[in-house]
Amino acid sequence: MNNAETITKAISSSLDIIEQEREREIIARRFGLQGHKETLEQIGEMLSITRERVRQLEKAILIRLRIASEENRIANLAPAEKIIIRNLTETGRVARIDELAAKVLGRKPTAKDKANFTFLGEVSQALTVLSENDKYYGAIGIAEYGDSKTIRTRIDEIVGIIKANKAPMNIEELDAKLNYEHPSHIEAIAKLSKQLSVLNGQWGLTKWPTVNPKNIRDKIFVVLQEAQKPMHFSEIADAISASNFRRKNVTVQAIHNELIKDNRFVLIGRGIYALSSWGYEKGTVSDIIVKVLKKAGDEGLSRKEIVKRVLKKRYVKETTVLLNLQNKKLFAKVGKDNYKLA
Repeated sequence: MNNAETITKAISSSLDIIEQEREREIIARRFGLQGHKETLEQIGEMLSITRERVRQLEKAILIRLRIASEENRIANLAPAEKIIIRNLTETGRVARIDELAAKVLGRKPTAKDKANFTFLGEVSQALTVLSENDKYYGAIGIAEYGDSKTIRTRIDEIVGIIKANKAPMNIEELDAKLNYEHPSHIEAIAKLSKQLSVLNGQWGLTKWPTVNPKNIRDKIFVVLQEAQKPMHFSEIADAISASNFRRKNVTVQAIHNELIKDNRFVLIGRGIYALSSWGYEKGTVSDIIVKVLKKAGDEGLSRKEIVKRVLKKRYVKETTVLLNLQNKKLFAKVGKDNYKLA
């Protein structure tokens, strides 16, 4: 029997415990065991009862199912629990329902698949379910390591540490601030938060473009920051195409256009861009020479020193710097080899 069949049999056995057809209908529709989850109102209208009565019945049915689970009265549940717990142990004791279902079934799960796992998580005494809301993804965990409240507390703790750090952190950095048996447990918990995103092993708030770049400019910034060196705009386009970004189909021309518009990027050579935060400044080679000589003061600088300082800010040939120095309207030669502002 494969995993999918084991899960299906556990679902059937659990529903068989429910004696009344109406109650089976409520559970099947509330969890979406037929592929479509329904609201309390929709089920109430169908059965001609109030939404509050549907909620009460759902709660009572689940309590009876959990008791039956605890007393080992649900046939075929134990093998399904074993499969789920084994997979959860491999993924840090807790996992998002969609990821757990994909791992167990070996394929992309359908809405019905995810509903089945959620239902088994609610029925089984060995499992705990984290309900999905604006802050958390729906998840299933091994009950002996904490209930849903404990999981939420752990998620919030990780989010709080990253917020306080004010910059993305890797799992090792988080591990140094937390007390978990293994770093994989931290990663499993972090994956449950809708407030967090990860990129290239760095965890940060979803609103931070460094871990969740949403537009081309943010993606360019991440690529340059990751490279820690100036890059040609065509190289940047290639890096985005090879990245882990969700949307990475961009044209070279689009990259070039965004580089020109954003003050975070500085053109420092022919098609070569750097981050302004690295100390690079906008302007022509002559503009850079002017700034260098202004900083030097009245004494000026030797030609060799000017070239050296300009090349720290621009990817150009030495001859380009020397040619710009010949502009007598801007620069005056002092002595044999020194220059200052005209």
